[in-house]
Amino acid sequence: MMSSTVITNGIRRLRFEHREMTQQELADRIGVTRQTVNAIEAGKYSPSLEVAFRIARVFGLRVDEVFEFAESVKNTSRNSSRK
Repeated sequence: MMSSTVITNGIRRLRFEHREMTQQELADRIGVTRQTVNAIEAGKYSPSLEVAFRIARVFGLRVDEVFEFAESVKNTSRNSSRK
C-alpha cells in the first residue's frame, strides 16, 4: 500500500477575509512571485517552512492555522478490489 502526504491550506479564504488581498499583494509581502502564491494556494506546491511562516505571519496566525497536514492512503488496485 502506498501513501502520500497532503498539505491543504486556507490561503484563498484568508486573503478574502483580509480586505480581499490579491495574490500579488501576498506575494509582495512574503517575497515570492504571484505564480508561487497561486501554486501554493491551489495545492500544487508545498511552501518551504520559511515561506509558510511568512504567510502565517501576514495573517497573524500560527502555521497550523493556515496549513493542515494530513496523510492520505492511496488504494492500489489490489486494495481497491477488497470490500
